[in-house]
Amino acid sequence: MRYVIIGAGAVGGTIGVRLGEAGRDVTLVARGAHLDAIRAHGLTLRTPEGTVTWRGPATDGPPAAPLPADTVLVLTVKSQDTDAALATWVDAPVEGGGTAGERLPLLVAQNGVANERAALRLFARVYPVCVWLPATHLEPGVVVANGHPHPGMLQLGRYPSGSDDTSRVVAADLAAAGFVVPIRDDVMRWKYGKLLSNLGNGLQALLGRDFPDPLAERVRAEGVAALAAAGIAHTTPEEEAAERGDQVRHRPVDGEQRAGGSTWQSLARGAGSAEADHLNGEVVLLGRLHGVPTPANAAVQLAVRRAVRERIPAGGFPRAELEKMIG
Repeated sequence: MRYVIIGAGAVGGTIGVRLGEAGRDVTLVARGAHLDAIRAHGLTLRTPEGTVTWRGPATDGPPAAPLPADTVLVLTVKSQDTDAALATWVDAPVEGGGTAGERLPLLVAQNGVANERAALRLFARVYPVCVWLPATHLEPGVVVANGHPHPGMLQLGRYPSGSDDTSRVVAADLAAAGFVVPIRDDVMRWKYGKLLSNLGNGLQALLGRDFPDPLAERVRAEGVAALAAAGIAHTTPEEEAAERGDQVRHRPVDGEQRAGGSTWQSLARGAGSAEADHLNGEVVLLGRLHGVPTPANAAVQLAVRRAVRERIPAGGFPRAELEKMIG
């Protein structure tokens, strides 16, 4: 299999470099200063075990020539960038005829639960990935991955459910690259469990690493209630901890702990967008559809958008103001 990593940030960069180091054919897709740095110097991956630099093809979009028929597309952009990425790649021609949307498998290795449905409108073969991979991308050309002894756990299945031979082949390649890769016929149940844990991402981005636990408990409780009202199954923290065990632990890299999660990183980089609308916003949507109040998640969603718009630094949102917004 050949792998095209659409979004070579924290998650995509880690997956791409590790696959490349395992001898797989990899192309990275990036943009702006990050793409320039990769083209000039390669993509450097810093881990608890050491530092490697991957040098290989990097691009900002589909090639002019048709994609090989054994290509796997791996979507790792933030959820707010999903629609643009899908539109860019869906009609890319494939050797032997047809398009990427018609013929190629698309792995959806993203936070949130709406990306798979959006992808299935355009791609016939969609494979959700529940990502447990602690990594950071703040500097062009550099990704820091704190997972140890494995860089991450990537739970893989097919959408809307089940698995197939492609799942197994891709899982074997990812395992050869060092990841733990359980194949799940119910992978979306795991992604909904991950969604509940990701509801704290916006709080961390707004208030800093040590945000108050009662707020985290409240956004999660609203999420659990909304999923229950919608009849959506999800994993529990106990089930997830038992599955993860000691296989993926956070370790310092060059003496430094991970700075913050994905939403925190978006604010820290001044990325111009953040994914709260697809995390806390998913709970707000379900609450509105099923009559469940979700004021804490709605406030986090609104506050993150304001932080992006006003360029409030990561951890710099006034706590009292957020609490007032929640009511």
